[in-house]
Amino acid sequence: MGEWKLKLAAREEMLLSCAGVETVAGRVQVRWESESAATPMGQLAYFIEFLTLTGLWPRWLESCPLVYSSPNAPSKAEVLGTWMLSVLAGHKRYSHVTAIRCDGVNPGLLGMDKVISEDALRNALKRIPEAQGIAWLDGHLSASVAPLLEAPWILDTDTTVKPLYGHQEGAVISYNPRKPGRPSHSYHTYLMAGLRQVLGVEVRAGNEHAAKHTQPGLLKILDDLPPEKRPRLVRGDNAFGNDGMMTALEQREQPYLFKLKLSKNVKRYIGRIFRESGWTDAGQGWEGKDGELMLTGWETKRRIVVLRRPLTGEVVVEGENGGQQMLAFVEADRKTGKGITGYEYAVLVTNTNYEILSLGQLYRDRADAENAFDELKNQWGWGGFTTHDLARCQLAARTVALIYNWWSLFVRLAHPQARREAITSRPWLMSSVGRRTEHAGQTTITLTGLHAHFDKARAALMHVSFLLQGWLTRAAEQLSPTTVWNLACDHLKRMLAEIEPPPSHRLLKIMQTESAN
Repeated sequence: MGEWKLKLAAREEMLLSCAGVETVAGRVQVRWESESAATPMGQLAYFIEFLTLTGLWPRWLESCPLVYSSPNAPSKAEVLGTWMLSVLAGHKRYSHVTAIRCDGVNPGLLGMDKVISEDALRNALKRIPEAQGIAWLDGHLSASVAPLLEAPWILDTDTTVKPLYGHQEGAVISYNPRKPGRPSHSYHTYLMAGLRQVLGVEVRAGNEHAAKHTQPGLLKILDDLPPEKRPRLVRGDNAFGNDGMMTALEQREQPYLFKLKLSKNVKRYIGRIFRESGWTDAGQGWEGKDGELMLTGWETKRRIVVLRRPLTGEVVVEGENGGQQMLAFVEADRKTGKGITGYEYAVLVTNTNYEILSLGQLYRDRADAENAFDELKNQWGWGGFTTHDLARCQLAARTVALIYNWWSLFVRLAHPQARREAITSRPWLMSSVGRRTEHAGQTTITLTGLHAHFDKARAALMHVSFLLQGWLTRAAEQLSPTTVWNLACDHLKRMLAEIEPPPSHRLLKIMQTESAN
């Protein structure tokens, strides 16, 4: 059958697929197209441009340790592209991959011939050797934040629990505050505070949630960093305020700030200094006092800061006397001159010489790590992508974190004023109907807005595209080996931390100015 006959047959099929529908506005014709090149994520083309020009996508693709021997097997681009599109779409299960198989635009922009099935994706991940796969993703996680570490930064370390509902490897009943008795995995995470970039994540069994299981990964990250890029501070909650962790950091001359558990000896120390003078302002209603303490099991004395804050209102104290419940009401109001003043306490341990006011605020800022966990678990894929074996769960956690890092930096380029979580940034910078057409060798993607801020999204995305193409031209003209990725990170550092570009860039600018004159 000739080409003109194929077109005629397709046109006849399209006309037969039209059907009339009665509506309030009258009868309208509905046309069904199964082969249309369209996507509900039309604006994703700009993010793909970001990944392409910075080299993030090509490097991730080339270094992937996936190997097939069958000529009918999917390509690396199809495996990783399907996975990335699924993560960007907000999916949490492999079965959700089928929702993007209708995308007729974005797979082609990533060099894919098709979107593979959920079974093909799971089988592809099974073919990646665990050790090589972890090294591959850890390397890219490190590379995604390394150029940003020249600015002063803080490393937050913490553990979050992922409840499980099947018979997975490592699904153990242990500490689970929200769903007691439910098996879980423990995600040991290392975050760049402020930007919320993930430096590393490890998936362990549910009963391996203690700080001793976090310590090896933390020390590896610190040891792999050159001295000039190490964090100004390592922060953690009371699980990390133990002698083993602090001794290891002190041996590396790494500043830290942890919270101490209110053990008996810590409470005795608080009791000794309760009536002492010298309490200073620690911000937000807290007051603090410096001191030194050596607890049982510690090898040396360490600086501690006791923080306290008066309670307000009425406090109910519950107790039992011979099986009888006893309730005592305490009026915690110092203004009356009669009531008892109650205090809320927190004790910090550190090897820095920061003042009490700064330490109090630094530890309160650590709460932002919980926002990162909430975003990664509820808006990205950390709450899902679970398989029976722990190896693929390790790969999934790292891949989600890597794509999360890429998207977060891209969004910050588009919206430098403040950080936007995925729940708002994805609809704003991703969602629009995109239709691909080809004519005279030119491919055009036509976008139709799906929200009221479509014009703002267009301005932001076109601005990012303008920056990327300018950096591409500049990188091609550089005398020193400079990439678009490095220039993008330099721009972020100047914009967020007011860090000037490297001297070589300034020297080149002077040379270019002199040559122009």
